[in-house]
Amino acid sequence: MKDTLVLLVSDSHGIQSNLYRTVMRTQPDIIYHLGDAVGFEDEIRSECGVPFYYVRGNCDFGSDAPIYQVTSLGRHKIFLTHGHMYNVKYSDHDLICAAMKEGCDTVIFGHTHIPELIRTDGMTIINPGSISLPRQPGRIPTYATIDVDSEGELHFTINELKD
Repeated sequence: MKDTLVLLVSDSHGIQSNLYRTVMRTQPDIIYHLGDAVGFEDEIRSECGVPFYYVRGNCDFGSDAPIYQVTSLGRHKIFLTHGHMYNVKYSDHDLICAAMKEGCDTVIFGHTHIPELIRTDGMTIINPGSISLPRQPGRIPTYATIDVDSEGELHFTINELKD
């Protein structure tokens, strides 16, 4: 069984150049975009040519994308959301509760524009940061990847997009 590479991006805010550079560099099998494409999600979906999952962010006015999606990846059940409906700027508590309610062991979210990877109480929580408008010290655009190995285990990496 071939390993699968999943690209995690968030908060592109209509600035696609970094996103497309990242897709070209990583050559993912699947893309999870965690919201705030501000109306460009259909363009991104058609340009990337791989399975594309999208959840609505707080700046996606008029979008009919869901607030969250639950999907399976390898041996794991994944909760995808932008995060704004779960108070992620203050705590991971509401996010974890929502994921647990859906039977998920992995949460992938955006909204804060700050990358993070946390493992707590059997739950993995990852935010790829922002591909276009980063807010962490240094303000380097970030994305994350998940390598799904042949055993169905997930291996997470947060990456900086440098020239």
